[in-house]
Amino acid sequence: KDIEYIRSYYFNKKEDTRFSSSVGKFVGFTEQGVRNAADWNNNPSILSRAKAQKEVYCLNHVQIDYNNIL
Repeated sequence: KDIEYIRSYYFNKKEDTRFSSSVGKFVGFTEQGVRNAADWNNNPSILSRAKAQKEVYCLNHVQIDYNNIL
């Protein structure tokens, strides 16, 4: 629904690379991050594993977290 899974990687306190489930791929923000993102996006196993994390972490726990908040 309106849930987005984001996984960020940092190096020297700067965001280097990010995976966003709404984009569906890795995005690099530094020179090294762009190279990492390109490598990870070209590897189908890494990309499919990252896409599956939305279901693992978000969709299975959203109802539990929502009920605890109320």
